Amino acid sequence: MATFLYRIGRWAFRRRRLVTGLWLGVLVLAGVAAAMAPAGQEEDLSMPGTESQKAFDLLDERFPQSNSQGAEARLVFQAPDGQQVTARENKAAVEHTLGSLDGDDQVASTTDPYETGAVSQDRTIAYSTITYTVDAVDLTEPTKSALEDAASQAREAGLTVEIGGSALDSEEEPGGTTEIIGVGVAAVVLVLALGSLVAAGLSLLTAFVGVAIAFALVSALAVPLGLTSTVAILALMLGLAVGIDYALFITSRFRDERAQGSEPEEAAGRAVGTAGSAVVFAGATVIIALAGLGVVGIPELTKMGMGGAGAVALAVLVALTLVPALFGFFGRRVLSHAVRKATRRGSEGPHPVRTGLGTRWARFVLRRPVAVLMVAGLGLGAVALPALSLELGLPGDESKSVETTQRRAYDLLSEGFGPGFNGPLTVVVDTSKSGDSRATTDLVVKAVRGVDGVASVGDPVLSRNKDTAVLTAVPKTAPNSGETKDLVHAIRDALSGVEADTGAGIAVTGTTALNIDISEAMSDALVPYLTVVIGLAVLLLLVVFRSVLVPVKAALGFLLSVGAAFGVLVAVFQWGWGADLVGIEQTGPVMSLMPILIIGIVFGLAMDYEVFLLTRMREAYVHGASPGEAIVNGFRHSGRVVAAAAIIMISVFAGFIGMNSPTIQTMGVGLASAVLFDAFVVRMAIAPAVLALLGHRAWWLPRILNRVLPNVDIEGEALGRHVPSSAGELDVAVPQLPVGRH
Repeated sequence: MATFLYRIGRWAFRRRRLVTGLWLGVLVLAGVAAAMAPAGQEEDLSMPGTESQKAFDLLDERFPQSNSQGAEARLVFQAPDGQQVTARENKAAVEHTLGSLDGDDQVASTTDPYETGAVSQDRTIAYSTITYTVDAVDLTEPTKSALEDAASQAREAGLTVEIGGSALDSEEEPGGTTEIIGVGVAAVVLVLALGSLVAAGLSLLTAFVGVAIAFALVSALAVPLGLTSTVAILALMLGLAVGIDYALFITSRFRDERAQGSEPEEAAGRAVGTAGSAVVFAGATVIIALAGLGVVGIPELTKMGMGGAGAVALAVLVALTLVPALFGFFGRRVLSHAVRKATRRGSEGPHPVRTGLGTRWARFVLRRPVAVLMVAGLGLGAVALPALSLELGLPGDESKSVETTQRRAYDLLSEGFGPGFNGPLTVVVDTSKSGDSRATTDLVVKAVRGVDGVASVGDPVLSRNKDTAVLTAVPKTAPNSGETKDLVHAIRDALSGVEADTGAGIAVTGTTALNIDISEAMSDALVPYLTVVIGLAVLLLLVVFRSVLVPVKAALGFLLSVGAAFGVLVAVFQWGWGADLVGIEQTGPVMSLMPILIIGIVFGLAMDYEVFLLTRMREAYVHGASPGEAIVNGFRHSGRVVAAAAIIMISVFAGFIGMNSPTIQTMGVGLASAVLFDAFVVRMAIAPAVLALLGHRAWWLPRILNRVLPNVDIEGEALGRHVPSSAGELDVAVPQLPVGRH
C-alpha cells in the first residue's frame, strides 16, 4: 500500500493543475446538481418489523382517507384567571377561531371541544384537534399561517392559546454561529501547530472542498434517496472534522520529510505513502463502522451512516490527491518559518527535531507508567459511572424550550388533562378474521380499561368496511416515563389472550409506543453492534501492527472512552449537570439513536489516533529502537499533531451543540467528549503506559499469524528499500515487504 500511495502522491504533485482542475470540476458539478434538485423532505422515524410500525401500516391500508402519521395540530385554549372556557363569550371566541380554519384544502378535520368533551374538569382548559391530509413537511406556508392567525384571533379575545402537535415542526437548517466559532478555533489550532498560515489554510481549504462536495451530493440525492437534514448535518460535521485532520497529518509528514532534506516531489510522495496509508486505514474504519449501522434496521440511521461514510470517503480521496497537488502550488510556504529561515541561510540537509512537550510527556510516562495508568483509568471509570443509569428515548415537545408554543401547549395539556394525555396509545384491532367484530372490539376495550395505569379509553372508531377498529388509551403517566413503558407492555400482554381467543390481530401503536419500540430495539442492538465493532478493531489492528496485545489494548481503551462519553450524556441530558451551558432546558432520556451512532463514529476516530501515534512507534521499533525509545519517538513526531487534530475535531463537534435540534445537540456533546477522552486520556496516557509496562511483548506476534496475515506496510517500511523509478508508473509490482522485528 505504501508504495502505491507513494506513486499517487508524486503523480498528484507533478500533475497538480490536472488534479486541482478535476476536483474543481467535481465541486461545480455537485453544486449544480444540488441547485437543480428539489428540496428534500423530513421523514417520520420508523422501524419496520416492530408492532407499532405494523399497526401504522395497517391503519394506512384500512383508513385510506386519512394519514396515520400525517400532520396534526392541537389548539389549546385557557380561560383568563377566574373564568371558565365554557363561558359564553369564551366559547364564542373558540368557535369563531376554529371556524376560521374551514375551507383549507389541507385540513382534514377540526374537532369541537364542547362536542367531544375536550374540556378539563375545572373547565379552564380546552383543546381542539386539527388533522391534515399531508405530512408536516408537506404543509404549505398559507396553511401554517392560517393556524397561527387563528390562535392570534383567540388571544385578542382574551384567551391564552398555544399550538401543539407536529404541524409547526420545522426543518433545522444546517450552519450557524457556533459552527463558525468551531471552525475558527480549528484555524487557530492549525496555525499554532504548523507555524504557517499557508499550511493551515491548505488544510482548511481541502477540508472545505470535500465537505462542499459531500453536502452538495446529499442535497442533490435528498429526494430520490429520502435523505433528511440530519443526514446533511452529520455529513457536514464528520467531513469537516476528518477532512481537516487527514490534511493535517499528511501536511505534517510532508514538512517532516522536507525538514530532513527531501526534494518537494519526493517529500510529497513519502508523505502520502506513510501518513496517507494511515489516512486510508483510519478512513476505512470510520466508513465500515458507519456503513454497519444499516444492520440495525432503522432507515433513518442507515441513511445517516451512509451519508457520513460518503463524506469520510471524500475526505480520504481529497487528502490523498488534492493535498499533495497543493504542495506543488505553495512550495516552501508550506514549511514552518524556522525551516524556511534555515534554508535561506544555506543550511541544507536534515534539521534536528526539537525536544517538545510530547517528548517530555512520553519520558514522564516511561518513568511512572503504573501511576499514569491508575490515575487515567480510574478517572475515566469514574466519568463512565453515570452510564449505568442510561435511559433511551426520543425527544418530544417536552424537550423543547419553554419559549416555544409547542412546549407551552404540552404543559397546558398536562395541567388540564394529566401528564399522559400528551402521549396517547392507539390500539388497532384487525377483526377481519374474527367471527364477531363488535364482540371482539368490546373485549379489547374491557381488557385495556382493566390494565392498571390507564386513565381513560375512548370509544372505538370503525373503518369503512367494519373490519378494523381503532381506540385511544390515555396513560396516567408522561410519555417518556418508565411507567408508560411498562404500561405499553402490560397492555400488549393483556391483549395477547384476546388475540388467542378471538383470532383478531391486535397491536398497540402511536408515537409513544413507536418511540418505546425503537428505544428497546436500540438497546437490544447495542451489545451486538459493539461486539462487531470491537472485533473489527482487533482484526484490523492485528493486521496493521502485527501484534496481538496492541489491538486488545486499543479495544479496551475504546470501551473506556465510549463509556465515559455515555457518562457525560447521562449527566448532562438526564441529570441536568451543566445543561444550562449547552442550552438544555428540559432533562430526559438520551436520544435512542445516539449510543449506536456515537459508537460507530468514535470507533473510527479512535483508530485515527491509535494509528498515527503507534505507526511512528512501530516504525522506530522495527528499525532497532528499544520499546521505550519507540514510545518517545512516536510522541516526538506525532504527539503534537495528534493533539492538534483532536482539538480541531473537538472544536468542530462542539460547534454544533448550539443548534436547536436535540438530535444534533446530543451528537455534538457525545462526539466532542468521546474524542476528548479518547485522544488525550486513552491514546496519550493509557496507551503509552501500557506499552511501557509490556515492553517487547507489546509487539509480539505468533509465527503462524506472522505467516498468514498480510503485511499492509502502513508505516512505509518498503519505501526505504524500493521506490518506483517514475511517478507515472502506477502499475509497477510491489516487492515482498520486510516483516521487521516482532
